[in-house]
Amino acid sequence: MPALPSLRQLGYLVAVADRLSFTQAAEACFVTQSTLSAGIKELEATLGARLVERDRQNVMMTPLGIEVADRARALLAAAEDLAQLVQGAAEPMSGVLRLGAIPTIAPFVLPRVLPQLRARYPKARLALREDLTGNLLERLRAGALDVALIALPYDTTGLLVEELWGDEFWLVAREGDPAARSKRPGVSAVAADRLLLLEEGHCLRDHTLAGCGLAQKANPSGMEATSLLTLVQMVESGLGIALVPEMALKAGILKGTALVALPIAAPAPRREIALVARASTARREEFGLLADLMREVERRAQSRAVPRRRG
Repeated sequence: MPALPSLRQLGYLVAVADRLSFTQAAEACFVTQSTLSAGIKELEATLGARLVERDRQNVMMTPLGIEVADRARALLAAAEDLAQLVQGAAEPMSGVLRLGAIPTIAPFVLPRVLPQLRARYPKARLALREDLTGNLLERLRAGALDVALIALPYDTTGLLVEELWGDEFWLVAREGDPAARSKRPGVSAVAADRLLLLEEGHCLRDHTLAGCGLAQKANPSGMEATSLLTLVQMVESGLGIALVPEMALKAGILKGTALVALPIAAPAPRREIALVARASTARREEFGLLADLMREVERRAQSRAVPRRRG
């Protein structure tokens, strides 16, 4: 049997590949730079191949080094799942649970969920990360997150997916806007040249366009928002109209504005809120418990009506 690399060596390689800096990689691994360099050399000797190119100014991964680092991430994630399996066998929902959530969900759902989580599972310690969907899933697959709260549709190939609830989009406009003349406007009221969007990278942008049957050419002005709050402010400034998720309206995102929010006639555009994890995760029981808790909290929130005007 050939000599095998150690997990520590693979961790060093991933740290270098992620940062392209031996100094930063050593700091991330809590070792000296000489220890990290020696570990990389030992790994290359074990595998019999050059993985990293380095001179005084630059660090580069060889093509083989990039592939080895990609596979190393999966191995490290699987090893961590193994350790968590043993740790969590005695008592589920104890220890650190690393949860990621997208910006168009986190501020509207987590403030309701976290107090209930702490009350029901006092030994659970949550480490939160808010980021775009693509970044969260990359970290999830690499083992840097345990679960992620995202919106579908999105490519979740190879992941464990638990759909939680649907979240419809409402039309938000200034009072008197032509798009808001009907109490329940249809999708046809959403004109492509007036629809304001979040910037590229937000899955809500894609969900909005897909739900309205619009191409990427919508919003030819090029004005885009970095957050839902900014999007609402742009609508209030008279720059156009927007589709806003129902959960954000229930959380009071229109409070203090003179905007109206109108439900869209069926079939209304919507997204599906989902919890995802690695298929290999050792925290399936905790994954299920967290999904059940989120559904329970959402069911209570659904009993609250969304007023047509916030102000």
